[in-house]
Amino acid sequence: MKTFAGMSSQRLEELLAAVGRLRIGVAGDFFLDKYLEIDGALAEQSIETGKTAHQVVGIRHSPGAAGTVVCNLAALGTGAIWAIGLTGEDGESYDLRKDLTALGCNTDHLHGDPQRLTPTYLKPRERSDPSLAGEHERYDTKNRTPTSAATVRKIVQSLDALLPQLDALIIADQVDEEDCGVVTAAVRSAVGDRAKQHPRVVFWADSRRRIRQFRHVVIKPNQFEAVGKENPLPGDEVGLSELQAAIAALRAATAAPLCVTRGAAGMVVSDPEVMLVPGVQLSGPIDPTGAGDSATAGAVLALAAGAELAEAALVGNLVASITVEQLATTGTARPDQLPPRLKLWQTQQTERT
Repeated sequence: MKTFAGMSSQRLEELLAAVGRLRIGVAGDFFLDKYLEIDGALAEQSIETGKTAHQVVGIRHSPGAAGTVVCNLAALGTGAIWAIGLTGEDGESYDLRKDLTALGCNTDHLHGDPQRLTPTYLKPRERSDPSLAGEHERYDTKNRTPTSAATVRKIVQSLDALLPQLDALIIADQVDEEDCGVVTAAVRSAVGDRAKQHPRVVFWADSRRRIRQFRHVVIKPNQFEAVGKENPLPGDEVGLSELQAAIAALRAATAAPLCVTRGAAGMVVSDPEVMLVPGVQLSGPIDPTGAGDSATAGAVLALAAGAELAEAALVGNLVASITVEQLATTGTARPDQLPPRLKLWQTQQTERT
């Protein structure tokens, strides 16, 4: 397996210069990340139950899941962004739409349904401890009944309305329960059909549970998803020879390029040559929350700007290496942060040889 030789600073600048002209659609499950800032020193004991009454002294929220991709696209300076998805008609939907609009994301195709809940990750955390240890148990709000056929039709109609003006479409399938989110089997099939109809558009899919079911679009499984290994243990890795064999089989099934993520080790891509794209080595604490979504944003923007797949994977690695250093939040990266990070990566590759 070859290792990607890298790119010049000039090449990176050329790709970044094109980002402001790009038009990107993000279709999938938009969650609200809602943080409750708790002051442990103010904790009280409930008179009624005797249990601890944690005192919330601040609330902040931001778009999560597919919204995390939007956050990163916006931070990188994307010219135009559209959200394609589904929310409830509740307070969380109001906050989510307000946050997306503040990022410059068009929400005209983010459909509301009063029968659904707006998916939310509620994250209580100690205000005085910014590390991962400061996080309490999370509370998730998700829909666990199938998405209606009428809503599926609206999603597909939105895709058809937007695709003629898009440079790329990112599919973010976050919901574990089959057909209970935006990316149902029918939507997944429609995406594969539209990818063949719109060869000019970059189609990129990420899925927590069903990455193997996409066809004709670039897919981004992690190393364990690529080999079909469920519930990996901390510290587990997939050998490169095993990964290369799995990539060949996946590519034959999907009929499209692949980007396989390997955490801090980077990515392995196939277009169709299989190539290792090392990650940036970091020291100090990291928070991997949203790292895959930030890598997606960087890689897709690079592809839409004309990059080869290995170049795009490197840009994704650079972006993710910046976001994981931001603790207790879902981080983003600015364009001006990428050139210095590329130089760090180049230095590390020289030292490695």
